[in-house]
Amino acid sequence: MSIIEQVTELMPTLLEQTGIMLWIVALALVFGGICGLILGLLLYVTRKGGIMQQPVVFWVINILVNTFRPVPFIIFIAAIQPLARQVVGTGIGSDAVVFGISIAASFFIARLVEQNLMAVDPGVIEAARAMGASPWRIVRTVILPEALGPLVLGYTFAIIALIDMSAVAGIIGGEGLGNYAVAYGYRQFDPVVTWSALFIIVIVVQVIQAFGNILARKILRR
Repeated sequence: MSIIEQVTELMPTLLEQTGIMLWIVALALVFGGICGLILGLLLYVTRKGGIMQQPVVFWVINILVNTFRPVPFIIFIAAIQPLARQVVGTGIGSDAVVFGISIAASFFIARLVEQNLMAVDPGVIEAARAMGASPWRIVRTVILPEALGPLVLGYTFAIIALIDMSAVAGIIGGEGLGNYAVAYGYRQFDPVVTWSALFIIVIVVQVIQAFGNILARKILRR
């Protein structure tokens, strides 16, 4: 059988696993993205000199982010299985994978959000404060709009990182294109499966990165 014939035969399964991967990434992005945005925003506004300076709150969140963010995901997702059983009812499978990626992404995205918000011109914030705007109004109407372009790029980077994380899903029985490449390509010595999955992942990443770049460019031009 030629390589083209093998790829054609594999295509339905590859597309199915691609869909599963994108679904896992999308769910993890929703939960992890929202939690990460909240944590990152709290890190920014409660830090020393922030518009809602709260040293204790900043210290607690900063310690949490610094503790969990550097942990390799393959270790993190295995260690978090007991908590996954309590929350989603199982420590294995795609539900546990989404739960684990969401938590890991929360701390990862929190630091991305904080760093992007730090780039906002302090003068703009001071002008809003001088006009009597409340802290949360400043966040909604000044800080987030000013940082929107960099945040789009940051979240684009985060999506690609989530795709990387999803490839580790097989360790706890999760599905997806990355796990399929390892289980049916690498472990069964089938390079066609491995390279076909790799090619699709590269295409998906390129599309996501291109879309993120275009969207951020449009926002920054406004």
